Amino acid sequence: MNAPSNLPSGPLVTWYGDDFTGSAAVMEVLEFAGLPSVLFLDIPGPELLARFRDRRGIGIASTARSHGPDWMNANLPAAFGFLDGLRAPLLHYKVCSTLDSAPDVGSIGRAAELALAARPTAEAAPVLIAAPRMRRYQAFGTLFAGAPAGVFRLDRHPVMARHPVTPMTEADVARHIGRQTDLPTGLIDLEALWKDGGSSALEGALSEGRKLLSLDTMDTATEAAAGGLIWRNRDRMGVVIGSQGVEYALTAHWRAEGLIPEVPMPGGAGRVDRIVAVSGSVSPVTAAQIEWSAENGFGIVRIDTLAMCGAPQDRARAEAGAIEAALSVLERGQSPLVISAAGPGDQSVAALRTAQGASGLTMEEVNRRLGQSLGRVLDRVLLRSGCRRAVISGGDTSGHGTRELGLEALTALAPTIPGAALFRGHGGGAHDGLELALKGGQMGSADYFGWIRAGGGASAG
Repeated sequence: MNAPSNLPSGPLVTWYGDDFTGSAAVMEVLEFAGLPSVLFLDIPGPELLARFRDRRGIGIASTARSHGPDWMNANLPAAFGFLDGLRAPLLHYKVCSTLDSAPDVGSIGRAAELALAARPTAEAAPVLIAAPRMRRYQAFGTLFAGAPAGVFRLDRHPVMARHPVTPMTEADVARHIGRQTDLPTGLIDLEALWKDGGSSALEGALSEGRKLLSLDTMDTATEAAAGGLIWRNRDRMGVVIGSQGVEYALTAHWRAEGLIPEVPMPGGAGRVDRIVAVSGSVSPVTAAQIEWSAENGFGIVRIDTLAMCGAPQDRARAEAGAIEAALSVLERGQSPLVISAAGPGDQSVAALRTAQGASGLTMEEVNRRLGQSLGRVLDRVLLRSGCRRAVISGGDTSGHGTRELGLEALTALAPTIPGAALFRGHGGGAHDGLELALKGGQMGSADYFGWIRAGGGASAG
């Protein structure tokens, strides 16, 4: 589709994502709004970039959410510098819609400091975490997130309040990020958006020297208002911090102003008999998906997670066992789903915690090893079986696992639920053209893996 002529030419948004699933979700929002976009899995070289020179959205995926500030200091400036050089009006640091972060791991505050340093013309950065279409809401600074049992304040959320790495103890977005940076924070709340689209509140916050401005969003009207505030002030606030809610808000504003047309959602990619899936998630949502899959044509394979705390040869044995088991599942005519655990109550979760403590390794390192091992399992099973559609479940697992496939870029192929579409991989030798879905642990209906097998598109799920 040709880019609308009544928006600036060239890229409209560039983004750097702190995990792979969220990075891909930004691309999905833009692509399905009729704005062709691409997600690179590292800073692209000139030849790769030239293949996608017509894209209106250009992003880079990373695993920043699982790293500390020192890693960010070493890695983010080059990526931000590259993206700033593309001269899009907005440079977006993409974070999780449930605010996964802490001062020592996945620090949104430190990333915001580095992003503002990369684009010094930015007086401040809007912070938009909420995304109502994903049941993420912000009212008067407080973030709420949906779960199967309802909508909860973030610090009382049944999953996020007990997150194994970044448990949420503060639901106020500005306060939470304020613990990670000395940048002055502020709030543009619902009343300000209702009054004049937030313009007066913005001027007041800027005059006070506020640098990170949290934006409320509760529904389609406030979503479009937030998008309008960001877009109108892009010349002086060219850095944005937030979830894919940023792109939902921008596209809502652009549609409301007639800058882009309404476009129909694309259909599915077609059903295949078998797919290959791996999961490093211990979320209750993923647990329900594993249970559904076991009853609907998937064969569940466990990888030995305790081997992740051992020597390289231990991990190699665990991978080899999972590969052979998955291939056996395929030979039976089923789709293999290789898992690390069947949910948060699985005894393997506690056993891995014990082994991690005894090993002297950090949980960050253990999770990295697990994601890499699952990625290698997926790589070998795909190559040996010839399957061309796959799923990686789990935010951190998606990042580490996708890198093992050697892919260089992703483009959106078919929708499912918001934030977990089916993509097409580019590069990676034998995996070029692979159809791949990346799913965060909390994302998707119970039939999600079956939905991907069916090719995405419309579903009762």
